Amino acid sequence: MPLTPASEADLAEMARQLGRPMRNVVGIASRCVCGNPVVVQTEPRLDDGTPFPTMFYLTHRAATASMSRLEAGQLMVELQGRLAVEPELAASYQAAHEAYLAERARLGEVAEIAGISAGGMPTRVKCLHALAAHSLAAGPGVNPIGDIALALADWSPQVCACSSDY
Repeated sequence: MPLTPASEADLAEMARQLGRPMRNVVGIASRCVCGNPVVVQTEPRLDDGTPFPTMFYLTHRAATASMSRLEAGQLMVELQGRLAVEPELAASYQAAHEAYLAERARLGEVAEIAGISAGGMPTRVKCLHALAAHSLAAGPGVNPIGDIALALADWSPQVCACSSDY
């Protein structure tokens, strides 16, 4: 999905979704079918100087709840095990890590987070929220672990859950 600018309404919606003001937003990387933000893209360094490696993250409450349920169901452990025995999956995950770093480099280099992407890439499965956000932002086929999580999720950006996520 192409990155779209964040409007004042988007910023207000994401603040409502997250329960805090938004910081250093580059744009909206994925939206619900109704148009509300699902994934935000942020700068790699916050205004206060803090390095921020998680360039894409979920803001939508139904999406984050769905990823939390998958994590609670031990999907991360299962996927970590698959990385160890499926060389093609591991290679695709490595490529996702490299794609993430290349995309973030377009926003600026931050020495403190050089080589660090998100979600445990390239060797661990640490955060399905970040990996699903990357998949939604980059599109199918870029992040295999994020794609698997989204395929197993009980939420989809194609079915609006915005009015029921509170």
